[in-house]
Amino acid sequence: MTPLEVPPASPSDAEIYERMINAILDHQLPPGTKLVEDRLAGAFGVSRTRIRPVLVRLANEQVVTLTPNRGATITRPSEQEAREVFEVRRLIEPTLTERFIHNASRTDIQQLTQTIRDEETARAAGDMRRAIRLSGNFHLLLAERSGHQTMGRILRELVSRTSLILMTYSPPHSQAREEATACGCAEHRALLAAIKLKDAREAARLMREHLERLEAQLVFGKAEPEALDLARLFAA
Repeated sequence: MTPLEVPPASPSDAEIYERMINAILDHQLPPGTKLVEDRLAGAFGVSRTRIRPVLVRLANEQVVTLTPNRGATITRPSEQEAREVFEVRRLIEPTLTERFIHNASRTDIQQLTQTIRDEETARAAGDMRRAIRLSGNFHLLLAERSGHQTMGRILRELVSRTSLILMTYSPPHSQAREEATACGCAEHRALLAAIKLKDAREAARLMREHLERLEAQLVFGKAEPEALDLARLFAA
């Protein structure tokens, strides 16, 4: 390193957390993946003591499982847990959708529209990881602009857990998997149409049906995923 070069700053705990959550939402960290502290520390360029609180935070959100003497793994949801997550989403998301209609600005609706367009573009290009992420962003944007902080915070956790559920239990056939792991753009378009008409009852109904369809496509009893190279995934 020359005297003029500045060493790269190590990421903050919040940045490490966000990168790991993003990897889960992007379906890059399948359920069952072992999170070895030494490897994560090396990948992020930090000490093991910086990794542990991040893993604890993820465990509190039920995204990571911490097992004594065995370390951390990406949580592999059970069938019951999967069904519970969708049950809770059906309870809160129709309400969040109705609140969005009452509170959203024109800019909020434009952002929602652009998210759908970006998802459609990603799907057309075959970039399913980006499409899946944008699909989740559609739901998170509705929650964020609804004005209900508590339910919005709960939904953020549920969206992360839903990503694990979809990775674990989506249909094995590639085309069916694509349709199951990304909320259908057509259904998002229908929701958006009801939102623009300020039809809160119809939008809430469409949201419930949308989540019911996603749950109905789950296939339980899939095989374990292959191990991943954490250093390659998180290297700067």
